[in-house]
Amino acid sequence: MKIKPFLVAILIAITTSSCVSTKSTLKNVDDNAPIPIVSANNTFVLTEYSKDKKYGYNPDYPINVFYKNTKDENLNAERFLNALAGPKGEKITFSKIESCCPFPTKKTEIGAGFLDIYELKWEGQTKSIKLYLNIYEKGYLLVPLGLSIKQ
Repeated sequence: MKIKPFLVAILIAITTSSCVSTKSTLKNVDDNAPIPIVSANNTFVLTEYSKDKKYGYNPDYPINVFYKNTKDENLNAERFLNALAGPKGEKITFSKIESCCPFPTKKTEIGAGFLDIYELKWEGQTKSIKLYLNIYEKGYLLVPLGLSIKQ
């Protein structure tokens, strides 16, 4: 039995589109957020702290670091993370550990994006923390609770 290529294409389209919800669950996307200022050290200039314990720690409240240049999609995530310090000003290290949580977006050709999960560590820390970053959308950049601004 021979299946027509058209039917195969429709089957693939239905299968792949079912992986992403048609409604975004992201709560803090704001296309009107200002473009962040970049310091001489190539980090974002952060001035405000989040009051929401979910900000950055929950996939529905990611840190939206938006990028415009596809040549280096991690650039703004690194600019943000390099502007942070531990709760008492400790130097942090970070690594991207996985991507998760597909969501719909108009900012990609395929109409979907993924959140990146970064693990942060610093000296004297008892348990590493994980932050959710979104490179596709804009939002106000705030320092997540429990962290501070690098001096």
